[in-house]
Amino acid sequence: MSPRAARRTAVALPLAVLTVVALSGSAVGTPRFEHRHRDARVTNTAVLGDIPLGGFSNGLLPGTVDDDRGIHLGGIGSDLFPAGRRGEFWTVTDRGPNGQIKVDKTKRRTFPVPGFDPAIVKVRVTGGTLTVLKSIPITTRSGAPVTGLPNLAGHDEAPYAFDAAKPLAYNPNGLDTEGIVRAADGTFWLADEYGPSLVHVSARGRVLARYVPKGLELAGADYPVIGALPAILAQRKINRGFEGLAQLPGGDLVLAVQSPLSVPDTAAGEGSRNVRLLRFSPRRGAVTAEYAYRFDPAGVVDPGEDDPSELKISSVVALGDDRLLVEERTDRAARLQEVRLPRGAGILGGRWDTPATSPSYEQLADPAASGVPVLRKRLVVDLAKVPGVPGKIEGVALAGPGTLALINDNDFGMTDGPGAFDPSGRIVDSGVRTKLVYLQLPR
Repeated sequence: MSPRAARRTAVALPLAVLTVVALSGSAVGTPRFEHRHRDARVTNTAVLGDIPLGGFSNGLLPGTVDDDRGIHLGGIGSDLFPAGRRGEFWTVTDRGPNGQIKVDKTKRRTFPVPGFDPAIVKVRVTGGTLTVLKSIPITTRSGAPVTGLPNLAGHDEAPYAFDAAKPLAYNPNGLDTEGIVRAADGTFWLADEYGPSLVHVSARGRVLARYVPKGLELAGADYPVIGALPAILAQRKINRGFEGLAQLPGGDLVLAVQSPLSVPDTAAGEGSRNVRLLRFSPRRGAVTAEYAYRFDPAGVVDPGEDDPSELKISSVVALGDDRLLVEERTDRAARLQEVRLPRGAGILGGRWDTPATSPSYEQLADPAASGVPVLRKRLVVDLAKVPGVPGKIEGVALAGPGTLALINDNDFGMTDGPGAFDPSGRIVDSGVRTKLVYLQLPR
């Protein structure tokens, strides 16, 4: 079988691909997964070399970066999607190097390279090396860089320069891209944390449309902005919008909100384990379903962690018409769960999409007991228990029969705090490298 045929089989027949677990029962198409992390193993690790960020950015859009402060290309591990040939994948950067510095007891979000423009990056695994094959800058309708700067005062964090002293301007075009899939027509779909939004991008990187929550205005944006998502999504936590994005075989998209919404307030979101997934029809340009998903307790996902606000969904992967892998994680641990998407619209447009509902969906200690159709899930593998898997895995993709590709987000080597840069303004690199690993799952 050719690699392309193998990938088609992988998407269409999860039984053939995810021979990751033991199957019980005889019903074809309804596998029962048993988590077997003790038998999973890393078979290859490929590392991205040092690529100066200024040279990378200016090679795509000349003059965008005047000083990269010694930072190398990183952050491409925000997501992963097969590119058509064995060992090749599409990835996407996030908004670029950023950190936090506390000033007068308040954390400020810093952007040491404010001219950085998010990019779609095609990579190839060759032995232990991860090589950049192609890069596509994400641009506005007029061809200008979208940048990774926040959009709106009051809705996003205020941006500051590298030392947290000088305020930077907001940019309604800015994107914090976190998820990527490539459509059959060669265009890309990206998930964005700011809006949160779903972004349709041409094969050359130009934004064709940005779908945002109804009522969210991005005055001055240099591309079409369409209010097609449930309005309640605008109440996402800061820096916790859409992160996971999957493409089902028929072309529909599934988006995952990274964390519970702040409904009715911040405290409710911080203490909740109830998160939302959405199904979007590109053909109709509309959300067609909204699914309720519940995190495991923080201490189950990450032993020793008791703060539910540390839980996140960073990746979703289509296994077939109605099946997904969902990555639940903290910054130290991650687990892959298998879920089956039911028919129907789920909680879309109902009382749980109404902010006035009390208690809110996010406040429910037992959503199922309140009549919420929570997705059933089954643990596939605990990545924290597999030697060789890097921390902060944000991208997951099918790489072949029984094999997953995983990629980490190294945050461009950035750390938080005033020690992120030396006295001359050059980065003090964290030493964390971008790594793509192959994970062989047990048959």
